Amino acid sequence: MISSAPLVSVLMTSYCREKYIANAIESVLASTYVNFELIIVDDGSTDKTLEIAKDYAAKDKRVKVFINEKNLGDYPNRNKAASLANGKYLKYIDSDDYIYPHGLQVLVSMMEAYPEAGWGLCSLIQDIRQPFPLLLSPKEAYEYNYRGPGLFHKAPLSSIIRKDIFDQIGGFSEIRMVGDFDMWHKLAQKHPVLLMPDGIVWYREHNEQEINSRKKFAVTYSDVKFKYLLSPDCPLEKQEIVEILSAAKTVLVKQIIFYSLRLKYDIVKEHILLLKNHIKNSQAKR
Repeated sequence: MISSAPLVSVLMTSYCREKYIANAIESVLASTYVNFELIIVDDGSTDKTLEIAKDYAAKDKRVKVFINEKNLGDYPNRNKAASLANGKYLKYIDSDDYIYPHGLQVLVSMMEAYPEAGWGLCSLIQDIRQPFPLLLSPKEAYEYNYRGPGLFHKAPLSSIIRKDIFDQIGGFSEIRMVGDFDMWHKLAQKHPVLLMPDGIVWYREHNEQEINSRKKFAVTYSDVKFKYLLSPDCPLEKQEIVEILSAAKTVLVKQIIFYSLRLKYDIVKEHILLLKNHIKNSQAKR
């Protein structure tokens, strides 16, 4: 690797992941891109997670382990990890996830080829218009999310962010479960995003993940969507916003009818709540 290659800060937050963290760390250490630091910030694990992380730090000086004095929680801990970073780029890899050996190399080479990009997302299905990488302006990013295949649902594992941009916008909000969804909206308001292909990272699914309770936060996701679509900094035209919100309302009504006919009353209840929230937010911003 040439000496001019930018430093990447790989950020790994951990909390009771003794079953997975070794695999996550080893995936980073196996990277073909070698100019990185791996910052692990443990949030008060009560199992062997911290012990495992320290063992790797003792063997490789690129691995740095930090311990929070008190439990911060998901997004505050992500911000803590970023505050310790020295790299040009921030790359989140959770302690139960995995990055392929070529992953950092692909991400960095694509980002370096598009210096105007403030951030990037990978693990995306192919775009029918052209091959990746694909640079989107703020307006195009919002359209890609709300009128295309979707974008802002991606987890931090799929992201790479310039540290100066991350610091500029103040990092993740502390909204539980929804901080990444909020972050992508916030980043996309001001900074072009670079879309990159699948096959760079691997997201592990298991029963211990909080995302398994994601449905409980459906209204919060809805609130974040309205917050950014109706903000003065939204890059979309007013008519586009009206059309997007109208289409979303129509979908909710159709889903309520669909699940009512199938006697799925628990799902109907969830969608009625979302519809009420949709109407409330729409009226409040008129």
